[in-house]
Amino acid sequence: MSKVLVIGAGGVGSVAVHKMAMNADIFSHITLASRTKSKCDAIAESVKTRTGVVIDTAAIDADDIAATTALIEAVQPALVVNLALPYQDLNIMEACLATGVNYLDTANYEPRDEAKFEYSWQWAYQERFREAGLMALLGSGFDPGVTSVFATYTKKHLLDRIDTLDILDCNGGDTGLPFATNFNPEINLREVTAPSRHWENNQWIEGPALSHKQVFDFEGVGQKNMYLMYHEELESLAKF
Repeated sequence: MSKVLVIGAGGVGSVAVHKMAMNADIFSHITLASRTKSKCDAIAESVKTRTGVVIDTAAIDADDIAATTALIEAVQPALVVNLALPYQDLNIMEACLATGVNYLDTANYEPRDEAKFEYSWQWAYQERFREAGLMALLGSGFDPGVTSVFATYTKKHLLDRIDTLDILDCNGGDTGLPFATNFNPEINLREVTAPSRHWENNQWIEGPALSHKQVFDFEGVGQKNMYLMYHEELESLAKF
């Protein structure tokens, strides 16, 4: 793949570039960019200490399509990995189309001023990317991402039919704090306060946030309180 440009220097961005550096035969040149360059520099130093790989860093305001386009043109990557905020997805997709570069993200678009996420805004770009001969791989994190791969593989190769599909997700550790998140706190709060939605009998069923609770005993982790939430992979799984 050679060059890759990663936009976003939060927790996910840090993990991603460390993993990329461990696979230098695939990611031969890594550039990490974010609004705050000092965060990128700190991650770059950690990557160098842990793996010996030197990565480039840059400052970028991903809200600025022209600036993002200029950065992509300067780096000349084969792939842009968008690990910035979901509000910036469409801007980065526009910059990729302008420069003829493939695109990947881990969370679908949602408006900055409304806690609502759905794939329709990004799915509308499908023809433009197809006509340009480019890939746009959406929701390629863990959930969505790995969960969708597991579900699709099960449907194609393991089972003749699926009547019910539940996706259960928990953290194995405990910080002891009343609130802690392993990704952007604002996005986390948006998710847990949004109305719950699930797909049943070919229609969406909606309810109040955190209104449905059950306890599940995870192997190796123990019992956890689980709450019914809406998440973007439900939209794509219900469609396909």
